[in-house]
Amino acid sequence: MKFDDLDGAMRAYEQSLDMWVAPNMYIVVRLDGRSFTKLTKETCKFEAPFDERFRDLMVDTLKYLMENSGFQTVYGFTESDEMSILLRLDDNTFGRKIRKINTTLAGEASAYFTKELYKRLGIDVIASFDSRVCPLPNLDIVGQYFRWRQEDACRNSLNGWCYWTLRKNNESKRKATSILSGQGNAFKNELLFQNGINFNDLPAWQKRGVGIVFTEVDREGYNPKTKETVMTKRRVAEVNYELPYGDPYEEYIKNLAE
Repeated sequence: MKFDDLDGAMRAYEQSLDMWVAPNMYIVVRLDGRSFTKLTKETCKFEAPFDERFRDLMVDTLKYLMENSGFQTVYGFTESDEMSILLRLDDNTFGRKIRKINTTLAGEASAYFTKELYKRLGIDVIASFDSRVCPLPNLDIVGQYFRWRQEDACRNSLNGWCYWTLRKNNESKRKATSILSGQGNAFKNELLFQNGINFNDLPAWQKRGVGIVFTEVDREGYNPKTKETVMTKRRVAEVNYELPYGDPYEEYIKNLAE
């Protein structure tokens, strides 16, 4: 059999399950850390419920993906051990094939995070992310998606602060979980207040997550042809630790995605 015939036949099998996102659909890619509870609490022993070293690893990994993965990204959001990336509506990288989007972003996120974990903390362990593509039909749904993830961040923050406050008060894992089971926000806020913690006064990034947007800045450059100093525009990723909340956040996202 000629190689071209064999190549065509095998590629038909290889591509038989390929799916792609239709044009004029927004694409959000969400990445989650695999077994990160064990990684953060046992292997790395990060401070609970929040540790700025872990936050910075997640933020820098997200920033790296947005600037270097080859996709045309608009916005990135991270909370806990997850990241969500919004692509431009007209992005056609890899023909919008789902398997290519997932494998590329999950692979690069895993490699970068692992490298930085060793570089910064000297911890030699493989960290990995999974990835899923979420096609969204319009701007309203895009805004709702990121509001959903922000609400998840707020819920996780309140629960995390309560759980670890109880644990630091020498409650067992089982007892701390039992105390919080079925309780509403009022009970949880009061629990923290009785321990000297006002949830409303905690840093915004712990409650709302962290966003990354692109902005244009003026940079001084050098034109080797004219041998002159020139000012140029550069698109750089900017980290936002003070995201708006609720309806204003939805509008913020929709304005970015337009």
